[in-house]
Amino acid sequence: MKILVINGPNLNLLGQRKPDLYGHKNLQEINTFINDYFKRVKLEFFQSNHEGAIVDKLHEADGNFAGVVINPGAFTHYSYAIRDAIEAISVPVAEVHISNVHNREDFRKTSVVSEVCQGTVSGFGVYGYIMAVQALAHRVKRDAK
Repeated sequence: MKILVINGPNLNLLGQRKPDLYGHKNLQEINTFINDYFKRVKLEFFQSNHEGAIVDKLHEADGNFAGVVINPGAFTHYSYAIRDAIEAISVPVAEVHISNVHNREDFRKTSVVSEVCQGTVSGFGVYGYIMAVQALAHRVKRDAK
């Protein structure tokens, strides 16, 4: 089973951008942590600060991955292009946020992608990625029966 993990804008700055909020690990350390956690799930990681690149990667995921975990970063709040790309593909997508977006600025409480995702994990730090991958893997196994 292959799952794609997509990280959006500014997540390449993890470890240095607001470490009190997002933690001290950089994106490569987080990807390694997630990858090492799973023995039976093959993970591929992608990060971009560019909306179109994320849309293209979502399109490529269709038929090539069992599911997608996405942390859209700031695109969460206004990217209808990413929302529509998620809606257009047939693989399940889980939305992840490291911080609790509902405990932050008002604009962060709105997600335009949530309604087209299978679910959302928010506020559990990097463990949110683990929860999202587990949930998608369970769903894929359940649907295969």
